[in-house]
Amino acid sequence: MQEIERKFLILDSPNFREDAFSRTRIVQGYLNSAPERTVRVRIRGDKGFLTIKGKSSSDGLSRYEWEREIPLFEAEELLKLSEPRKIEKYRYEIKVENHTFEVDEFLGENEGLLMAEVELNNETEEIKKPLWLGKEVTGDQRYYNSYLSKFPFKEWQTDRL
Repeated sequence: MQEIERKFLILDSPNFREDAFSRTRIVQGYLNSAPERTVRVRIRGDKGFLTIKGKSSSDGLSRYEWEREIPLFEAEELLKLSEPRKIEKYRYEIKVENHTFEVDEFLGENEGLLMAEVELNNETEEIKKPLWLGKEVTGDQRYYNSYLSKFPFKEWQTDRL
């Protein structure tokens, strides 16, 4: 139940879309967005999920994660109880050698943000970086979805990127 992942910004290029084997719309909200413990409800395509995440390690690479699929109608009802701002995005899945990168193209108040995550088996695992992969932002809390739900990307000052 330990999630180990690295996060990267995406270079301004549509190339990642051409490499994707799937694209799914995601809407998610937070029932609790405290950094020590986030509780998220998500609708991914036609499925609902409830996820609890613990506080990240000091380097941001790992944290506790518990997730269960829930009926879609329950996810829809829980979204009504979530904190005011929702995260909306398209997720592209892209296979690169032994890893699957999940590239999120954010919509709404976070439009313009393109970010990739890749899950690892351990913290020292090597990955092949595709050409469209940009700056690593692992551990930068501004790029956590729970942060983006409170402080949307469109409100950031460009000099903070």
